[in-house]
Amino acid sequence: MVTPLDEVFREEWGRVLATLIGVLGDFDLAEDAAQEAFAIAAGRWPRDGVPANPRAWLITTARNRATDRIRRDRALAAKAGLLVAASHVEVPMNTTTIPDERLELIFTCCHPALAIEAQVALTLRTLGGLTTDEIARAFLVPERTMAQRLVRAKRKIKAAGIPFRVPPDHLLRERLDAVLTVVYLIFNEGYGGREELATEAMWLGRALTELLPGDPEVRGLLAMMLLHDSRRETRFNDGELVLLGDQDPARWDTALIDRGRAELDRAIALGGRGPYVLQAAIASLHSETPCDWAQIAALYGELARLTASPVVELNRAIAVAEAEGPEAGLRIVDGLGLHDFRYLHSTRAELLRRLGRTDEARAAYRRARELTDDGAERRFLERRLTELAGATGADNDAPAPG
Repeated sequence: MVTPLDEVFREEWGRVLATLIGVLGDFDLAEDAAQEAFAIAAGRWPRDGVPANPRAWLITTARNRATDRIRRDRALAAKAGLLVAASHVEVPMNTTTIPDERLELIFTCCHPALAIEAQVALTLRTLGGLTTDEIARAFLVPERTMAQRLVRAKRKIKAAGIPFRVPPDHLLRERLDAVLTVVYLIFNEGYGGREELATEAMWLGRALTELLPGDPEVRGLLAMMLLHDSRRETRFNDGELVLLGDQDPARWDTALIDRGRAELDRAIALGGRGPYVLQAAIASLHSETPCDWAQIAALYGELARLTASPVVELNRAIAVAEAEGPEAGLRIVDGLGLHDFRYLHSTRAELLRRLGRTDEARAAYRRARELTDDGAERRFLERRLTELAGATGADNDAPAPG
């Protein structure tokens, strides 16, 4: 059951933290203060009720906690300026001013002094509110490695005196690729079931189009997110994952599809042919019934040439399988080296199942299940294993009752 505090955390964490970082100029101090404020809320709100303006309450409480902490540590001269600043800042009651601070936070995290992996990870942690473990899984690295990366990034920002602001026009380009990657990964995490993160990513995408209206890749990213999000309501059924081919197109959000295609048209008119524009074009084709799989495969081929990504090539294999048959797709899949990537094994299993190679399909489904933590995906894989067991009379892979 989702509590009011859970809902506020999901909706407000990024905004509260961005405001505090802008006030305090210190990532760790701001994050500690925000966590304390949410902990206090967890104790008081069930008894006193949720305040009329939860965000302002959290910012005020967190600011006061940070001020108390600074006062307790007066021996650190570097904190003296923070005490003066924090004690005189008024918390904005008109929340329309806060999104600009989130945009400032993104560009601060994406400063070129940081490695690209650190830029993306730090923004996901501070703005998106993802846990260190969630970010580690997104990057396919151990949690300890990601924790160290985050610590180093925060130290680098403090040591280098990186300013908390949107950079001037002549510096925007060098940070934009990292910013787009951040938004893309936040959306991907949200698309896997955390709807508030998908909403956050789309807000950031719209904000970026206002900041950089003439950039086709910015518009391409927004178009792609809108088009994918149009199918949100049909991707799950009572918590069970529903594949694209099994979704009901009548339930897709046509308004979002229209908005996404309008953004794609603008991106193309601006001369866009980059990775996000191509992905938006693919998403647009996915929204047609029937899908033009040959054209989707061709676009994935162009995207693979741009990115040299084996994951893109895996997606091309899926489209080729739809256009030319599962054997053609399997030949591509078996040439990829993504041995610890769960989607390679689940894709391979699906193609083997279609070819009637049941024993091989079962082994591939098992491997995908071993690599999968997501509950909906695991249930889907277990369902497939149960279906294969029923088809062959085997039952050793069926999930336990209950």
